[in-house]
Formats: sequence, structure tokens, C-alpha cells
Amino acid sequence: MNQLLVFTRFPQPGRVKTRLIPALGDLGAAQLHEALARRTLETAREFCTATPISLVVYVADGEVEPTQDAFGSDLNCRPQSGADLGERLARAVADTFSSGAHRVLAVGTDCPELSPDVLTAASHALSHADVVLGPALDGGYYLIGLRADRPELFRNIDWGTGAVLTQTRRIAHDQGLSVHQLPALSDIDEPHDLLVCRRVMGELPGRPMNAAALSIIIPSLNEARTIGDTLRPLLSAKDVEVIVADGGSDDNTVEIARASGARIVVARRGRALQMNAGAAIAVGGRLLFLHADTRLPSDFPRHIETVLNSGACAGAFRLRIDSTRPALRGIEYAANLRAKRLQLPYGDQAIFLRAETFYQLGGYRPLPIMEEFELCRRLRRLGRIGLADAAAVTSPRRWEQLGVLRTTTLNQVMIAGYLLGVSPDRLARLYGRRTGSSIRRLD
Repeated sequence: MNQLLVFTRFPQPGRVKTRLIPALGDLGAAQLHEALARRTLETAREFCTATPISLVVYVADGEVEPTQDAFGSDLNCRPQSGADLGERLARAVADTFSSGAHRVLAVGTDCPELSPDVLTAASHALSHADVVLGPALDGGYYLIGLRADRPELFRNIDWGTGAVLTQTRRIAHDQGLSVHQLPALSDIDEPHDLLVCRRVMGELPGRPMNAAALSIIIPSLNEARTIGDTLRPLLSAKDVEVIVADGGSDDNTVEIARASGARIVVARRGRALQMNAGAAIAVGGRLLFLHADTRLPSDFPRHIETVLNSGACAGAFRLRIDSTRPALRGIEYAANLRAKRLQLPYGDQAIFLRAETFYQLGGYRPLPIMEEFELCRRLRRLGRIGLADAAAVTSPRRWEQLGVLRTTTLNQVMIAGYLLGVSPDRLARLYGRRTGSSIRRLD
């Protein structure tokens, strides 16, 4: 006898997906948890129908009956017991082996990419490996498979951290156990993780798509001086949703944005993570990524439609710098020429594209620098990146702070280093040393 154990919770608002509550609200987080649990259970049922393995659902907080009512009376539900996740896993696995099981697989309900094929691969791997692990991209694991009770694998683990997989593998090695590792998949824990849900599931529960709408995502960090002026003309436009993705401002950026009528999502600091978090909760059929110090032309929706309807897979506005300095006219000319000829616009030029394209690409790579440059390089493989016949006006503050020559040289050094294979982490440290700040303004 073999068993698949699914660990879950009853979708009670305020008690599930708590790290997503600031982005989705109590109800939205609970709805997402329910949708993920249903998806996992459908996957488990399909796998168990095709494989000689039985399904058992372990429910937290003793809410067995509500869970059966919510997900199906056919489920064999049992209460979880234990002080932490490790103890709950260890007890469930021990009970399963003591009841006569020969192989055990255990999964949670946070991985929308889990499929019957992944479960089948895990089951087959147990024919030659003592332990099977499905790594999660956050450093944990979405699946563990065993062919004997190994309680030591669940002890002295820093649950909820990025060290879980490494610690588990180390214990297995110390015990002389062979380990088979499955492909890495995503767990849904933080706002930027929701991008995986959009790619796999399409819509978020309770936030239906509006194909005619435009969602503008603005990453922010201590932008109180500029955010109000940026938001004001955007919020009066028809069929436009504005999302401010804040990275933990310690000024009143969030309060100003919320009072202006923008939707707020607080994400882990980092422009790529913030923009992904904003895009993940967007409802518009088109997305535009706008820097907090950049202003769009008054008729920006028309220009977006024109570019995307021309057959381009994405687009951007021409660059104009809000300064009368002659040297910056040359910067504008070079940037617009680069965007037109090389199809590599800067982030200051307000990159826009269809939401479906963004989700299927997987959004921005979680890089500390060069994330917009990297996205545009992937977009070019899909088609043309168009340039609108109107300009986005951006603040001159970085050129004023560092000087035109120094800013331009540093920017080109970053691009050259990236193309030569220098790690983005190293480039980000170099940028920080040269500017005296870890806060970037330009790729």
C-alpha cells in the first residue's frame, strides 16, 4: 500500500495565506487558498485514479468536517497534530508507515504547478531513492517522498526559511540516504509569487480580468515628493487601474498613493519583485510599468492602443528629460535611437505590453539590477517592441545628482558588464559603490 498525503487548512479568512493579506485582503487570500487547495486535490485525485495509491488529507487546526464539506465528502480527512510543521509531517508519515504503507508522498497546497506527471515521477523515483524532494524556488520543498519512516528529516529544520531544502538534504546525506531531486517549482507565499498563479490559473479569485482595461504598475520607495503628481492625471483616465507596488517606504508614499485612489501592494524591496507583485494583482488586459518620477502624455491610452494594434508584442514611449540642459538632449536622442533601432527602451520610457504576454514570459526576472533590460531582450524574441509617437517625461534627478557624463558612463558599464556575463548581484554592488546608494534609478 502506498499513500499520498496532502497537507492543507480550511480556507478561513484571516487565517490562511497571511503574507498575502496586505495584497489581497482577508477574503481574497482565503479565496486564493481555496483555489490552490482545489487545484492540488484535483491533481491528487487524478494521480491516485491512475496509480495504485490512496489519498489522505491532513487538515490543520482540527477542522476536518468543514474541510470535507468544502472540498468533497469523498476525501479521507484527518487532523494534523504537532507543534510545528516538522512535527506534523513526522507524525503523519509515522502513522502512515505504521498502518502498512510502503511508500509515502507528502505535499502541501501552495504549488499551482504541481501536476500528475510530477507526482508520477516522484513515485517512480522511490523505486531507487530513499528520499525524493521537490525543491521550491524559495528554498523549501513542495514535495517529500519516503520509502521508510525517517523522523530525523523533520527535526532541527528552520521551517519557513530559505534553508529548509539545504538542511533536509544535509540530514539525508549524514544519514547515508540516497536523494532524488525533482524539478524546482514555485510556492505561493508572497505577493510577487502570485505571478505564477496568473500564468497557470489565468485570473485570481475575486479579481476577474477586464480585457479593455489598462493596469499601470508603479514601483515606489520613498517617493512622497513625486508620487502625488504622477498619480493625479492617471487616475482620471477611463478604464485605467493604477497599482503602487511599494517596497517598504518609511515616508508617507503609501498614504499619499492610497488617498489619491491607487491600489496598494506592499512587496519585498527590489524593483523587479515590486513590479511583479503589482502585475500579479492587476485586472487589466494590458500592463504598463511606470517609474514614480515619470509622467505620461495626456493621451497615453491612444498611443498604447496604436502600438499594440500595429503588431508589436510590446512598446514604450519616447524619452524626454524634464530639463533645459543641452547635454540631456543628447541623452534623449541616444535613448530614443536605441529604443527604435535596437528595440531596447529604458524603464523610464514606460514599457507596456499585453498582460497575457507578461504572464506567459514569467514577468521580470528577480534581478537586483538590469531587470527591464533583460525583459526587453526576451520580448524581442517574440516580436517587435514598438515606439510611441509621444514622449514620457522623466525627472532629471539622477543626472543632476551624479552628473551627465558619470551617469551615462555608469549606465553603459552596467549594460556591458551584464552582456559579458557579470552577475547582476556584482553589478548592483558596483552601482551602489559608484553612486553612494543602494537605490537604483536606471538600469
